[in-house]
This record gives sequence, structure tokens and C-alpha cells, in this order.
Amino acid sequence: MEQINCKICNSESSTAFEHKVLNKYDVKYFKCSSCGYLFTENPYWLNEAYKNPINISDTGIMARNIYFSKIVSVILYFCIDKSAKYLDYAGGYGIFTRLMRDIGFNFYWHDDFTTNLLARGFEKSNERYELLTAFEVFEHFSNPVEEVKKMVELSDSILFSTVTLPEDVPAKDWWYYAFEHGQHISFYSEKTLRTIAEQFGMNFYPFKNFFLMTGKKINSIKLRLLFLLAHFGLNLFVRARMKSLTEADNKKMLKLH
Repeated sequence: MEQINCKICNSESSTAFEHKVLNKYDVKYFKCSSCGYLFTENPYWLNEAYKNPINISDTGIMARNIYFSKIVSVILYFCIDKSAKYLDYAGGYGIFTRLMRDIGFNFYWHDDFTTNLLARGFEKSNERYELLTAFEVFEHFSNPVEEVKKMVELSDSILFSTVTLPEDVPAKDWWYYAFEHGQHISFYSEKTLRTIAEQFGMNFYPFKNFFLMTGKKINSIKLRLLFLLAHFGLNLFVRARMKSLTEADNKKMLKLH
């Protein structure tokens, strides 16, 4: 059984299984014995995997972004500074950035691999942000610690989502492996994510498949309660009290063009 060091905690990691990726490459997956991180061998196939950054099987892209906007609007309104600047990291086509600006939150967009279609004019600048969002991004990281290092240079708070591993390595039919498109190369247990947060001296708040790493102290009970209430319409209360940026953004873009 092949063994290598974990990319996160440097502990011994051994081969968990092998499977075809992109229906053609035999790829080894390794599991860390300490922090629980599950990761592929060096992902030499990524250029091919990212020929289309948003893969064709992602039929939930709109529903997912709408759902995230409801949760995040509640958390920002009640726990963070609702008038601050925010950044959506690896923001895809700009769907989430546009949704949040339409609610009234001053969001900006950043993505190294995808074209900004819906939030043009609101790209990242060289400044720090109150909070950074990164939804369905961590599973794409080849070197999570290096990526988080880039993120904390932009903000000391990261709100993100990823589907966490159960205690045992899931069977090969687990949908989140996404062997067919080859973009998912890192998988985390809650312990893995907590380990990353500790390396950066950040507090860690888990709630289902949402996670917050932050240098701030936040009431975890309040955070969990807000997450729950966002599923029962509290986001409508927030939307009614925020001033949408849709019209102001329109006027700004008209002046630029």
C-alpha cells in the first residue's frame, strides 16, 4: 500500500482506493490517518477537467445559489456588518454576487477560471473584505492550505460550503466524488476543516455543510439558530429591511458606458 504525507497536517496517508477519472485516468485516492483528509494523487488531468469550468452536469447551479443567498443574507445581517464590502471567491458566472447585490449587500466577484457574466463591473480590487464566501470551492483545491492562505490575505472571515466525509471512506458510488468531470480532488471531514482553521489561528463554526472560519468570536448558538431560521423565511425579513443595489448598479454601469 502506497503512503505519502498529508497536504494539510503532514501525517501519514495511505491509499484508500483507485478509480477512473474522466472515464480514462486511473487515479489513486489517499486518506490521512490523523485529520481525515481524503485527496487524489497529483491531479495531472485538471487542464482537461476545466475545459468547461462549470461542468454540464451541474443542473443545481441556480437553485444552489438562490439557497445560499437566503442563508448568507441572514448571517451577514445579524452577525456581521451588513454595510461592509464582501467578496465571492471562485464566484463562477457571478450568479451569487448579483443575487446578493440585488438584496442589498455590497458583494464583489473573483474567479481565476470562469468568465464573469452576471456581475460585470463588480470585480475584486486590491483591498480587504469583511467576509469572503466560497461555495462548493474547497473540493476543487489541490493544495487547500495554500489556497486558504490566499483567501485570508483578502479577509479574516471565510464562509464556505462543502459536503463533508462520513467517518468511513464512502463507497465509490458516492455522488460527491464526481469522477465523471474530475474537478473534485479534495474531501474533508469536519476534523480536517477544523485543523485548517487552527493552522491560521481562526475560530471554526460548523453547521451542516456550511462552515465559518473567522478571526472573530461569534456566538455559535446564535449562528446555528440563524441558519435554522433562514430556512423558515427570516431572509424575507432581511430583504425587506435592506435596500437593493440593483437600480444603483444600473445607473453606475450606464455612466461607465
